[in-house]
Amino acid sequence: MDPILETIDTALKRKGLTDAAASKLAVGHPSLIKNLRMPRAGEKRYNFPALAKLAEVLDLELYFGPRREADPIEQVILSSKAYVPIALHAAELAAGAGAENGDAEVIDYLVFRRDWLRKIGVPAASARLARVRGESMLPTLSPGDMVMIDTARTTVPVRPRQPERPLRADLYAVFESGGARVKRVEHSTPGELWLHSDNTALRLPPERRTGFDAEQLGIIGKVVWWGHTEVG
Repeated sequence: MDPILETIDTALKRKGLTDAAASKLAVGHPSLIKNLRMPRAGEKRYNFPALAKLAEVLDLELYFGPRREADPIEQVILSSKAYVPIALHAAELAAGAGAENGDAEVIDYLVFRRDWLRKIGVPAASARLARVRGESMLPTLSPGDMVMIDTARTTVPVRPRQPERPLRADLYAVFESGGARVKRVEHSTPGELWLHSDNTALRLPPERRTGFDAEQLGIIGKVVWWGHTEVG
């Protein structure tokens, strides 16, 4: 049997109405449901406006089925004392060649717990979010990953190399004439910086900056958190 007619029959019994009575209430004449029951070649052609009026009479939703009970929408209110919104900028940090962003506007906000930010030592006022593009920082950072930058940390501390106990350099968002990038920045000797990539498959050599080039390397901030979403 036609599922629409089954729904109509169930609703008619529930409401205690005949075909003619329900049809007259819906469209002003008693033949609507009778016409719906008439066999036709191919698919039945339903008149949508008439069905909408019939659904109202039979206490059915417009999607044409038994009324669905909607669960109450739970509203969650986040306290500003416990949570803080961090701005997501329309900026990309290139894992490879630099990305030109200009004055990247704020396009959204993500909420983080204040106590978590304090735990990792990031002032809420200096935290910024951006996205990564490129594959040179795989597997640590994937294209599209979101990173949080502490813009208060604009100095890379000097950490001498210790061959017996190698130390992995920290991630920083940097800017130079080529644009904005994200790399591991090693500062083992005063006046000398090394930019490292994580993707060993690309076999990218470390990039050395000394003298004027090192001075011109702008440190946007230290990358203190990143989030990865698996796509596909």
